[in-house]
Amino acid sequence: MNVKSVKRAGVVLGAAALGVTVLGAPAQADPAAGVFRPVVAVGSDTTQYVMNGIGAAGGTIASYDATGSATIDTRAAAGVCDAVARPNGSSAGINALNADTADCIDAARSSRLPNNTSTTDLSWYRFALDGVTAAVRNDSGLVAHSFTKAELQSIYKCETTEVDGITVFPLLPQAGSGTRTYWAGEMGISATTPPSCVKDVDADGVAVQEHDGSALKREGDITPYSIAQYIAQGNGLAGVPDRRADAELVAVDGVAPIVSNTLNTAFGIKREVFNVIETARVGEANLVKAFIGSTSDSCNSSVITTYGFGTLSNCGTLAAQGES
Repeated sequence: MNVKSVKRAGVVLGAAALGVTVLGAPAQADPAAGVFRPVVAVGSDTTQYVMNGIGAAGGTIASYDATGSATIDTRAAAGVCDAVARPNGSSAGINALNADTADCIDAARSSRLPNNTSTTDLSWYRFALDGVTAAVRNDSGLVAHSFTKAELQSIYKCETTEVDGITVFPLLPQAGSGTRTYWAGEMGISATTPPSCVKDVDADGVAVQEHDGSALKREGDITPYSIAQYIAQGNGLAGVPDRRADAELVAVDGVAPIVSNTLNTAFGIKREVFNVIETARVGEANLVKAFIGSTSDSCNSSVITTYGFGTLSNCGTLAAQGES
């Protein structure tokens, strides 16, 4: 494998091999119309596909994508949860869960820990391991460059503006994205008010959606990308669109993000990902089955690895409590 970048040909498996979840139930972008499950999860783009797969396999979780129709219908009963605004990203999902008073949402998918730990209103439960690296265009001269984390930090701080003669344009995903918060932290910048050269719109002025290679319009564009999402998008999985477009992941500090179509756990920029529930409800049977403990639906190791994530020995344990 080229340690400087991950060639897409090396991470694509046939749909026949991986087009369904391990239990044979096709994953859906959202549950099919008229299908309702006991536990409704919304939020993070990063974990939407794996949680869709887990929901299809276990039958308890109804996971709704971060993008799609403006509203979602989450309960069988008419007139109550027919038009819930679709939350796009970890923060939007967490805020929607926190504000829900009609029992329309039970959990938020999150790729970050709480920003506010002054309360214990919400509980973050671990379920998988992800990595994040920079993506560049696969026809860019940046593909051949050996990036270090320090250099990426310098680019995102607007200190380095040119790499190998190519003007670089650092991008961040949309506001509310957990990946935006995580990557900004790794780069040593503010996710709320990043340096002036860092944009969350592409060269055409379109908002950058996380883990979507179509944002890379210029040769020098650089954006963070979930390694697990990149793998899943290339695996031909049912319900997982290939959004990589011209994106190619880069190695950092000489370590490749993907080895043999698997998240490289030796990669230096890694994070746990979570499911968030209300602390007052942690004893409810459906939420325990969905998220709590190593035998919960969300700790299905076969589904987790099929969707590109790494497994955790402490899956299903409490990571943190907070509010937002």
